[in-house]
Amino acid sequence: MVFTEEVFLFYFLPLVLAVYYLLPYDKNPKPGKSRFWLRNLWLTLMGYAFYAWFEPWFVLIMMFTNVFDYFSGIALGRDGLSSRKRRIVLTLSMCVNLGLLAYFKYGIFTQVNLNRILEVFGNSGFQVYRIVFPIGISFYTFHSMSYVIDVYRGEKPVKSFADFSCFVSLFPQLVAGPILRYNILSEQFYSRVHSLPLFAKGIIIFCLGFGMKVLLANPVGQVADAVFEAATPHTFAAWWGLTAYAFQIYFDFNGYSLMAMGLGHMFGFNLIRNFNAPYHSDSITDFWKRWHISLSSWLREYLYIPLGGNRKGETRTYINLALVMLLGGLWHGAQWQFLVWGAIHGVFLGIERWAGKKPFYGNLPRYVRVGITLFIVWIAWVFFRADDLTHAWHYLACLFGLATPDGFSSLLAARIYTPFAYLAMGLCGFMVYQPLQAQDFGQKVRWKTFAIAFALFLLGVCMMYTQAFNPFLYFQF
Repeated sequence: MVFTEEVFLFYFLPLVLAVYYLLPYDKNPKPGKSRFWLRNLWLTLMGYAFYAWFEPWFVLIMMFTNVFDYFSGIALGRDGLSSRKRRIVLTLSMCVNLGLLAYFKYGIFTQVNLNRILEVFGNSGFQVYRIVFPIGISFYTFHSMSYVIDVYRGEKPVKSFADFSCFVSLFPQLVAGPILRYNILSEQFYSRVHSLPLFAKGIIIFCLGFGMKVLLANPVGQVADAVFEAATPHTFAAWWGLTAYAFQIYFDFNGYSLMAMGLGHMFGFNLIRNFNAPYHSDSITDFWKRWHISLSSWLREYLYIPLGGNRKGETRTYINLALVMLLGGLWHGAQWQFLVWGAIHGVFLGIERWAGKKPFYGNLPRYVRVGITLFIVWIAWVFFRADDLTHAWHYLACLFGLATPDGFSSLLAARIYTPFAYLAMGLCGFMVYQPLQAQDFGQKVRWKTFAIAFALFLLGVCMMYTQAFNPFLYFQF
């Protein structure tokens, strides 16, 4: 089930909202007990139902994670537990979470590469065991890990399993983020505000995200797929397809994040902002302050700083930075091109840090700095989108005129240079570079704002019924 399909919009969401607001809440809860424990339980059950829609047995993995980390938190919260035992509980929890993630997400990758190593030494290798990848496992694993780490650091553990499970399985952010950190959201599970203005703001933000996904990401995504699937496109077509992909991944993921934020508001939650005009960045450092903010903050809080951050000397700082970016790349997918994508960003982040947290082109006018930054980001997107490293290198050759176009270039042109494609690309370019961001537009609830958002939603619904192409790119992570 995805946010941009009929069953979610007209059946699942209305049912969840109706029952949620009909359920009572405790006006005078006992100490340590949530006012909304019954509503939290309902959201938990609906989170499981939402997740089971993709594949029912996936729920068993998520439920196991929930139960194991809930009791890990209880153990860590016990008074008088020695430091040694606390470290054992934390280590065990991290091993279980990362072990499940490694098995399901990186099992095939590991087997394939072991076979390649064996072939180098003359061994025929072994048959690769196929492993089904549970959708969104990277996201809910990071949610659950953040809870255990925060309790280890001194946060109070959740007493109610319904409250904790609600945190992990909250369906607006379950399969594609934003990545929630328990220490930011913990109080909202005990006490949060339900108000008509917040609910209306949620509707506006959801409608804006819905329109962003259906009206912008999907049309340009078809252009990107056509070009990347071509054998050897012309240079201009390659740049056209790469730009289409850069627009697609931004409006796809930002649209989903906005819909998640809007849904959170409808249930009284304030989820964190995940994007802040990333294509306005004038350096790679600036880009990572604006792109997938929840991931970059999670990696900084739970990986970079525990590794020592910048507190253990200059050399260690660069090693930590490189390691975090490589792991961040690998988090996105179990393929070598994601490591290259992370390495590209890591190299430029290191260079900028060495230069005093500014790029080597830092003295140029801002519009030039933005252009150079986008060029670097665009080139890195090739590795993010390509099927494998061979495909990525070939596509780069096409970008720079180093490959001879094939005989199907005219057929490709007929697919990607259409009036509708031009309109979609133009709208994307305008929306990227106009100064007002969707989150800011939806902050003030006014009739004019509501009317614009609702009109975009209706147009999006009409478009939704005509589209066979409706992927969510970050579901694969």
